[in-house]
Amino acid sequence: MFWLGLGLALISAIAVNWAYALEHDAAAQLPPLTFARPLESARSLLESPPWLRAFALETAGWILFVVALAISAISLVQAVSAAGIAVLALVGARGRIHTIPRRQQAAVAVAMVGLVLLGLSLRGAHQTDSVPSLVGVVTWFGACGAAAFVALRGLPSWVPSARFGLAGGLLFAVGDMSAKLVGYGGTWLLAALPLITGYALGTSLLQGGYQRGGALTTAGIATLTTNAVPIVAGFVLFDERLPHGASGGLQLAAFCSLVVSATLLGRRSL
Repeated sequence: MFWLGLGLALISAIAVNWAYALEHDAAAQLPPLTFARPLESARSLLESPPWLRAFALETAGWILFVVALAISAISLVQAVSAAGIAVLALVGARGRIHTIPRRQQAAVAVAMVGLVLLGLSLRGAHQTDSVPSLVGVVTWFGACGAAAFVALRGLPSWVPSARFGLAGGLLFAVGDMSAKLVGYGGTWLLAALPLITGYALGTSLLQGGYQRGGALTTAGIATLTTNAVPIVAGFVLFDERLPHGASGGLQLAAFCSLVVSATLLGRRSL
């Protein structure tokens, strides 16, 4: 089940990042999307068949991601998911690998190296996560929400698509961590509220970012943030532990490789 979870995380990453690229192309053709006119903006998206198809693909990928979270540690699932940004680069380039800038090609290579390192580190691995404290979860979610607001309103030096991507990624991170909490059952089923809120607001911000810049900038930074924040939370909130010895070093190197890959791709336009 452990390896099944990581396999599902990889399939999910491919589906979700492919969907991001398709959503960008669809949203870029629509009238301006804004929170000032939420109903009109939602109607524009829902009346666009290309966007609906892309969102359906993203939803299917998300369902696989939730299953992966239920059977594997959150930091490992998010690390595998981070590699999906390579798919975003390839789809964005329409499969023409030679047209991808060298920096992005290096990022794809780093992501693949990270996956290999992660696989090597998991030989004989055991599940180590545990249920977090309510106070810690509320504090973490509040910090993510505040950071999203600051990213959207307080970073004038960043290009708009980057700010929207960062804010959306922080809210997606809340949704991802909430999905893990819901899997514990009991009173943690109440985490469905921040799950729905985080994904809904994050999706809205991502569409706004798509209309303000490229998919690689918006979704790249969102993916970096969405995966980096829960990876840290895995060790801070969920009491995960790195394996001992060389396996621990390999796993740490894998986490770093995948985040570096996302950073190289996501910061292209900054």
